[in-house]
Amino acid sequence: MNRTIEYAESNRPGCLIQILYFLFIGWWLGGAWVIVAWVLMLTVIGLPLGAAMLNNVPQVMALRGRRILQVSPGGYVRQAPEVNFLLRVLYFLLVGWWLSFVWLSVAYALCMSIIGLPLGFWMFDLAPAIVSLKRV
Repeated sequence: MNRTIEYAESNRPGCLIQILYFLFIGWWLGGAWVIVAWVLMLTVIGLPLGAAMLNNVPQVMALRGRRILQVSPGGYVRQAPEVNFLLRVLYFLLVGWWLSFVWLSVAYALCMSIIGLPLGFWMFDLAPAIVSLKRV
């Protein structure tokens, strides 16, 4: 039986630094970052860079990061397997490009309020999966 665990890097700055960074830099830089990443995702050449940028939205907006790993019954840690590449391409062409725009817009709007900030960051963490079914 596999179970999913989350862990945070220990070299992240403290909570106060993250809040100050978000208030002065993260909110506007994150918005620009998401727009550029989404536009790059619409091009064949920019798709890999756009996907990499979306993976780093939490880091850009609030100096935070997260990885999701699977732990096997023996205690070995391994990355979750990816969905078939052709299925991911088909999903992106039919659903991912427009759903990601709505998803990222709502996530950014939630981040502009104190109450919605945790939900907005959670939505940004899931952005790669919404865009292309990428395992996050």
